[in-house]
Amino acid sequence: MGRVDTPAVIGGDPVPGRTRRATADTPALELTALSHRFGDVCAVDGVSLAVFRGEVLCLLGPSGCGKTTVLRIAAGLEALQGGHVFIDGRTVAGDGVTVPPEERGIGLVFQDYALFPHLTVGENVAFGLRRLDGAERRARVTSALGGAGLEGFESRYPHMLSGGQQQRVALARALAAGPSVVLLDEPFSGLDARLRDKVRDQTLHALKASGAATLMVTHDAEEAMFMGDRIAVMREGRLLQTGTPDELYCEPASAYVAELFGEVNRLNAVVRDGQVETPFGPLPADGLADDAGAEILIRPEALRLSRAPGTPVARVVASRMLGRTSLIHMSITDDAGQGVHLHARAPGRFLPEEGQKLSVALDTSQAFVFPQKSIK
Repeated sequence: MGRVDTPAVIGGDPVPGRTRRATADTPALELTALSHRFGDVCAVDGVSLAVFRGEVLCLLGPSGCGKTTVLRIAAGLEALQGGHVFIDGRTVAGDGVTVPPEERGIGLVFQDYALFPHLTVGENVAFGLRRLDGAERRARVTSALGGAGLEGFESRYPHMLSGGQQQRVALARALAAGPSVVLLDEPFSGLDARLRDKVRDQTLHALKASGAATLMVTHDAEEAMFMGDRIAVMREGRLLQTGTPDELYCEPASAYVAELFGEVNRLNAVVRDGQVETPFGPLPADGLADDAGAEILIRPEALRLSRAPGTPVARVVASRMLGRTSLIHMSITDDAGQGVHLHARAPGRFLPEEGQKLSVALDTSQAFVFPQKSIK
């Protein structure tokens, strides 16, 4: 998964590869059964994805999971070893076909933006438009920079821009040729937190306005939820689950996916009569055999605290204001008489005193039961 040190190459009219019958439902980008090895390491193992026009699909996972390799294969920067890549129904990689990156009709934005330092902003954006005449090229540059909020920046050089402005120049260059597919590799990782929020909001609106299909690689779950219409979670070269942010957060297919999207409280239990016992009452253990070990994952926001009388009762250990939410550390006694440390998260300012006793209710829609040690 080598780093790309060359500028983005924007294709003009793509050279057709082998064409399948396209319909209105044909994905702009389709990857089928991709596999790739680096020596003895399997980096990508049977990955299939489809991205449609106007959609942003985020490929999410930790470093080394294979997500950047998938992106590079889609771009044509990594030689295809197994599977197929289709763009607008055309085979651009597979079955003996290899269409070079500059002829795939894609836009690329890399982690380091890869701007030419000796070219102005306008010249950088125009780099992939050399087939157009001068007037059309200037019009495309002006339109792309306007869409990125960089009107009047044409004559500046990259070293004169902030990191966020450089990122938007790279995006404008990627979109200037009107590609059907845009590929982004960790595009916001070099920005500080405050600037990152602003730039990714601008980027999302620019991508949506373009109508292109976007595949974006990120290791940040919150960023994936912010940017993605859908998210595909990868681990160790394989896809674990694909769905909307709401589906992955509320219906995770594994403990790994559940933890990827935020902090969880973890309890262990044994399945009895198709359910597991918790301090808050039983939960169904669908698909798990009786006497099997289970782990219960409960999101902090699923624990609703109240000063009104009720059961079970938890003792406050500490409470902290975190801005939009408050985090409460608490201890509760389980059925075995053991103290269990849990975190609850409440909206806004909720700061009960240390030692205070509160009743706790569980939102069962945010409690998940999986086979024990399924995260390993």
